[in-house]
Amino acid sequence: MNNRRDFLKLTGLAGAAALVPIGSLSAAAKKSESSQSCVLIPNETAGPYPLDLSKNSAIFRQDIRESQAGLQLNLRLKFVGVDNCLPIPNARIDVWHCNANGNYSGYTTNGHSGGSQNFAGQTWLRGIQMTDANGEVEFVTIVPIWYSGRVVHIHFQVYLSSVLQATSQLTFPVATANHIFTTVAPYSQYGADPSSLSSDNVFSDGYALQMATLTPNATTGGYDSYLEVGVKGAGTSGLRNVEPETGGQFKLGQNFPNPYKNRTTIPFTLANTSDVTVEIWDLSGIKVGEVRKNELSAGEQNVLVDLGSLGLPNGNYVYQLRVVNQIGEFVQCRMMTSAK
Repeated sequence: MNNRRDFLKLTGLAGAAALVPIGSLSAAAKKSESSQSCVLIPNETAGPYPLDLSKNSAIFRQDIRESQAGLQLNLRLKFVGVDNCLPIPNARIDVWHCNANGNYSGYTTNGHSGGSQNFAGQTWLRGIQMTDANGEVEFVTIVPIWYSGRVVHIHFQVYLSSVLQATSQLTFPVATANHIFTTVAPYSQYGADPSSLSSDNVFSDGYALQMATLTPNATTGGYDSYLEVGVKGAGTSGLRNVEPETGGQFKLGQNFPNPYKNRTTIPFTLANTSDVTVEIWDLSGIKVGEVRKNELSAGEQNVLVDLGSLGLPNGNYVYQLRVVNQIGEFVQCRMMTSAK
């Protein structure tokens, strides 16, 4: 039932590991959420440590910690189009950052170790998600640390229909970050950040749009973080009109209603008579249900998805349309968002 190699071909993904739900941010974090909407996020360098892990079956995940020690960080990012201030759903978001010792997975790095350490082939603190109907993604990670020449930061990239739209970085309030670095192990062995935002080679030209919140979470003992990000273009869709991965054989629409509760309808248009499967995947890249319809005729079609009949609770899922006909086999996906 679970064919991970073919999962999320729209975003270039292939499946994932186990999901750890984040839940709601603390009330304090919500009160301090950024109000700087509709302003384009500065494009920044991807840094010396990016990795294209879009085909790695373990990277579509919310919990990116693996075995890394450090304070839990619930990171929530919201993406809006700067042309109309509306949320952008169905965008692919990649995040990555260093660990509590200043090292990056996938590379040989120095960090705070005083010598080179080889982490080639490792993938901790890297992950990919798709934005929901509110233009939001959530990750469970750890608070990263500063390292020589760089203040504490997290990298992220935004893709629309597999096309890179933005590369940027976020940072945190200095006083809060330094409180962590001076009082909590394993960070405290390195102390407060000796650099400043004004001397950092990325943030020295301005950082107001990249300053994420950082507020304590009494439940986890860690922190919550939030940032609203403006991306070039209009909101309401993270998809482009030209979608060659469908082979011209179908056009997949957004489920309705969306957000949904219990049941939702998947609309699509077929170019030719086809066998169709609507696959339901959870946010950890595990296929949890499907609805099959054989020999559907060309034209507009709708498939009803009843979560109850599939034995699934309400929640955010990715739905993927698999179309098979005499031309070949094609897939594409969207995010469906649960009503609160």
